[in-house]
Amino acid sequence: MYTIANGIVLKGLDLAPVKSNIVVDDGRIIDMSPDACEGKIIDVNNSIVCPSFFNGHTHIGDSFIKDEGYSLSLSDLVKPPNGVKHKALSNVDDDVIVDAMKDTMWDMVNNGISHFVDYREGGLKGVKLLKKASKDIPISPVILGRDDSFYGDDPDLSKVKTAIRKLLKVADGIAPSGFGEIGDDVADIITCECMRKGKISSIHVGESRSNQFDSLERFSKSEIRRGVDSNFNQLVHCTNSMGDDLYSLAKSNVNVVVCPRSNATLNSGVVKLNEMVDLGIRPLLGTDNVMINSPNMFRELEFTLKIMSLVHGSYLNPCDVLKMATVNPCYFNFSKSFIDISQPAQFIVLNNFSKNPYLSIINRCETKNILYTINRDYNNDIF
Repeated sequence: MYTIANGIVLKGLDLAPVKSNIVVDDGRIIDMSPDACEGKIIDVNNSIVCPSFFNGHTHIGDSFIKDEGYSLSLSDLVKPPNGVKHKALSNVDDDVIVDAMKDTMWDMVNNGISHFVDYREGGLKGVKLLKKASKDIPISPVILGRDDSFYGDDPDLSKVKTAIRKLLKVADGIAPSGFGEIGDDVADIITCECMRKGKISSIHVGESRSNQFDSLERFSKSEIRRGVDSNFNQLVHCTNSMGDDLYSLAKSNVNVVVCPRSNATLNSGVVKLNEMVDLGIRPLLGTDNVMINSPNMFRELEFTLKIMSLVHGSYLNPCDVLKMATVNPCYFNFSKSFIDISQPAQFIVLNNFSKNPYLSIINRCETKNILYTINRDYNNDIF
């Protein structure tokens, strides 16, 4: 049992700043108040106590080819099976992939990340490699698998079903690359099988304008609308929304993940995050491919806050932006990383630089400003 004392605590799903002590016992918050005090006392002296970060979208399998392919198009860089990433993955030893993934996960741990959602290439073997790499690292991966049988103009649907069943025995869900690589028949099988098993189905949509226009021309629907209509749980990017795309997202209550730094690196656009928030959508933030971005949520938060005001001409509430990296996943059962009595103890303690705790974290904090990481999922560690 211990007490985090004298912190500015970002409490609950609203991240309301309150001056409070937090008593933790057996990995769970048992008391919160200015006077609560039991066990070992850790005086954090007006530092900020924030829920641990959740990285909503990564590809950490390409960690071994950092910064390769810079300035290439989206398709040339990451489209299966001939993108730079996929060629590299098919021509490297497993140990190289595993070691690089380990390094990336430790980077995330040191940056205050307790959970991440990974699109894992390489089929069943790829999922198992990530499970192997994450063993004994204090971080929780949500692993979404895929299989080469999904792709092609006329896939064998029986093979697709078999691959999905095998993947869902070891993975947390299924995540094909995008509608440029799979048809609606494959999409329907993926979402139905995931729903039946209570697993996650996810897909990239609307990342580029060309993909959106191609989808409209071929199917009379945008990729975003196809993702909604196919009943995917999670849609990643939604960068180039068109028409009523955002309204369909809001009505569907689908989990939306945005990756602004990745979109900027790939010159694919700036997501209409301001409009999403106005419509009641609760997006998650992700850092995307490690080959093009560091998995650093501090960088993602600051870039996101500032690029939206520059491009869209209106300021995002910094509290709403911080929610995208902390508590918004709680609405989609990805984690319970919010701070309140009876909740798991999963939070970070950060240096405080200003009177606005949200801007202090987004504008000024770096990895070196994390004073403590509390993660109940790993032996109640404080490190």
